[in-house]
Amino acid sequence: MSRELVQLIDQMSRERGIARDVLIANLEAALQSAARRKYGNQSNINLRIDMTSGQIVAHTVRTVVETVTDPKCEISLDDARKLDPEFQMDDTIEDELNLQDFGRIAAQTAKQVLFQKVRDSERDVIFSEFKSRVGDVVSGTVARREKGSIYITIGKTEGILPVKASIPGENLRRGDIVKAYIEKVESTQRGPVIQLSRTRPEFVSALFRMEVPEIAEGIVSISNIVREPGDRTKMSVTSKDRMVDPVGACVGMKGTRVQSIVRELRGEKIDIIPWTGDLRLFISKSLSPATIDRIAINEEEKSAMAIVAEGQLPLAIGRRGQNVRLAIKLTGWEIDIISDKEYDRLRNDQIEESIRRESDASEAEMAKMARSAQEPE
Repeated sequence: MSRELVQLIDQMSRERGIARDVLIANLEAALQSAARRKYGNQSNINLRIDMTSGQIVAHTVRTVVETVTDPKCEISLDDARKLDPEFQMDDTIEDELNLQDFGRIAAQTAKQVLFQKVRDSERDVIFSEFKSRVGDVVSGTVARREKGSIYITIGKTEGILPVKASIPGENLRRGDIVKAYIEKVESTQRGPVIQLSRTRPEFVSALFRMEVPEIAEGIVSISNIVREPGDRTKMSVTSKDRMVDPVGACVGMKGTRVQSIVRELRGEKIDIIPWTGDLRLFISKSLSPATIDRIAINEEEKSAMAIVAEGQLPLAIGRRGQNVRLAIKLTGWEIDIISDKEYDRLRNDQIEESIRRESDASEAEMAKMARSAQEPE
């Protein structure tokens, strides 16, 4: 070992951003352990690196005792005073260790320790960086696909996108550039694990935050967002500024903003709904793209009935009930949908039932009066 070791430590400290003292301490600890194994597993070997010369200096340490039980670690008071009359009980004596044939082991150990420390440091940096970015969207390149997961290269590391967390129907191939939502970051023995998702509703929220300056600046906010990945997303938006239309801001000029997000989501439909405290209006808008004629609400049961034209019924319900299902999640209200013809039929039935009941009541009253008239006073 020589000045080359010092230069290597200094170089790694600069390039990798690892404190010089940390590298030296780790290297000394590893070399000390190697020296103890090399020279009979002696636990009393102390080692340090002379950072001026780059040389390794090692000593065996013996304690002055009255009766010696372990000659490697102890020395009697009489023998100690032969070396120096000033020695007292419990003093320690250091004898320089001749590190014969230790050079090759030291070089190999130094190399392993330094590179391991660099790897650990890089892992720590990556973990800290991405831990603080949970909830953000990152862009990366598809590297490979194995064991039900897609590995995406993000800078100097990789993120894991489980196939079940990718958009249904999409076929991501090696080399594809793709965006994903950082769901969580975990520290493991193999290094940081960055879990990605493209199916979370928050992924769409984050895309809008990136694409729409008014959302990033806090002028427009997303009140709620619900999603069935690959098919449809519904989100309600509101604006703090009366002069800013929240829906228009999200859609963009000629639809440029929302269309870029739709392309990233592989054609997924996005309904952007203005939030309002008017429940009837909000529930009506939540059933977009269908046009709603009337809304009846029951505040006690938190339920609503939407009446639509016959031709609008399939659109309001959606394929396999998807549109109304998402509207229920978005508003938090139970919603029943019926056609105007069905509503009129039900209303007519109710009117007829009401007339019948009134007629029955009237007949019963007349019969009662007749019976009373026939009874003798």
